[in-house]
Amino acid sequence: MDALAPLDPATLTISVVICAYTEQRWDDVLAAVGSVRAQRRPALETILVVDHNPALLARLRAELTDVRVVENGGERGLSGGKNTGVALAAGDVVAFLDDDAVAEPDWLGGMAAGYGRPDVVGVGGMTLPLWETGRPRWFPEEFDWVVGCTFVGREPGEVRNLLGGNASFRREVFDVVGGFPTGLGRTTASTRPLGGEETEFCIRVTQQLPGAVFLYEPGAVIWHRAPAARERFAYFRSRCYAEGLSKALVTRSVGVGDGLAAERAYTAVTLRRGVVRGVSEAVHGKPAALARTGAILVGLSAATWGYAVGRVQTRGAGRTAERLPA
Repeated sequence: MDALAPLDPATLTISVVICAYTEQRWDDVLAAVGSVRAQRRPALETILVVDHNPALLARLRAELTDVRVVENGGERGLSGGKNTGVALAAGDVVAFLDDDAVAEPDWLGGMAAGYGRPDVVGVGGMTLPLWETGRPRWFPEEFDWVVGCTFVGREPGEVRNLLGGNASFRREVFDVVGGFPTGLGRTTASTRPLGGEETEFCIRVTQQLPGAVFLYEPGAVIWHRAPAARERFAYFRSRCYAEGLSKALVTRSVGVGDGLAAERAYTAVTLRRGVVRGVSEAVHGKPAALARTGAILVGLSAATWGYAVGRVQTRGAGRTAERLPA
């Protein structure tokens, strides 16, 4: 891979981008910014992008005078906000932190260490859940991605894609392949928790830059808030279904082979192990394990159904587009 210049982990600079959209997360946003201030390896800058909320923009600018607080200059939603932050970032690397998460003091240090290899274009870290009332007994760790966290079965080293709330990328990659897709991710006006923008972006990077590598570095740790509303089974089921819908959009963009490669391995290995372990523990007198096994099966079924529905919808959209006049 000759398109990108090598980076020195000891001297590279990191811009941190946080995207915010609602006053309801005011305390969370301040905590996120505070955790960036407390990094042992200082960030070059913190860019806080506010998603089409003038009142919140003005309030944050008044409160955070040492942070670059800007308005989302793109489409409403997370991808538009991230792309706005990237366009303004001056660092060699751009790191993203969710607005309802806090980073451990060595977060940026862990990110930077991963760029010692010349083929590494992105590094992501471990995201742990901060449950509001405690992990539900039925909630399987294999599905911690439902609440934006690292799931059991994700091994350190090379991965297909990074998890968007705890990820970093070489800044120049965006100049080569473009930004995050605005047709996939969450929008603040949507009630369905869709996602998938970082998956599509990472796959697109490796398709356009053969040999490019993404690393999962568990030493770069953040804690992500999991509010009580996300501890409910109804949310779990809905989020799994929405993930299936988003995967249908991703595969339409990058192809089924690349778009579902990691999901097939996750289903065949991680979820299978989870089911076997749950049944074994239930037989040995742990009834909560059986509930977790049931949740795994429900989550997989909901995601599969969402993917099937999404594929039908995307095919319909494609046929409609073909009938439109040029």
